[in-house]
Amino acid sequence: MLSHICLTWVLLVLLTGSTVSELIVIGEVGQDITVPCRYSVRNRNSITTMCWGRGSCPNSKCSQPIIWTDGWRVTEQHSSRYQLKGDLQRGDVSLTIVDAREADSGTYCCRVEIPGLFNDQRINLEVVVKKARISTASPHTYTSEQTSGPGSTRESSFTVTRTWPSVSASEAPQTASTPCSGPSDCLDVAANLQNTSVSLPREQHTDHGLYIGIGSCAALLLILILALLLT
Repeated sequence: MLSHICLTWVLLVLLTGSTVSELIVIGEVGQDITVPCRYSVRNRNSITTMCWGRGSCPNSKCSQPIIWTDGWRVTEQHSSRYQLKGDLQRGDVSLTIVDAREADSGTYCCRVEIPGLFNDQRINLEVVVKKARISTASPHTYTSEQTSGPGSTRESSFTVTRTWPSVSASEAPQTASTPCSGPSDCLDVAANLQNTSVSLPREQHTDHGLYIGIGSCAALLLILILALLLT
């Protein structure tokens, strides 16, 4: 009876060992994914060998091994995409998958070979690599204002630049504060400009005639004075 109990216990240890509950690590395609694994290091003598493999941890070693260490450095590496970037001498044997791919999804085994009967530390970790997120932001749209073509019924407004002659403030016409809104308003403005340009020369001719009249009178007066003196 006692031998049967002992045999059952040995079988349970061989089948289960020191396997820890399975953990899940999620990452995205193209990123570096770190799969955690550590063991306790009390002194230099407790630094030991370990391995990483694909699939669940077997009873010994690693199935489909991808990386091995002697406790101090990496001694075997299946691909440069599998790296141990932690401090091995302090028990940090976390696996880094560089530039992860969807094919990297699956179960990984971290096995630390601790001296002693059935003392190995075995951890199964499930890695899930998802596709990278695609941005759903809508692109910017640009609209340009189009002018109406020939024959269009939409009436387009235009602006006329007015240039006033140099006249006194009292004679200068008042300027509009806003541009003309239609052809009729612009015709009125053109007529006002024409009237202004014509009226100014007339005033100049009147002044010139006045000067001539005054000069003629003065000449006649001088002639009369000379005639009186001669007589």
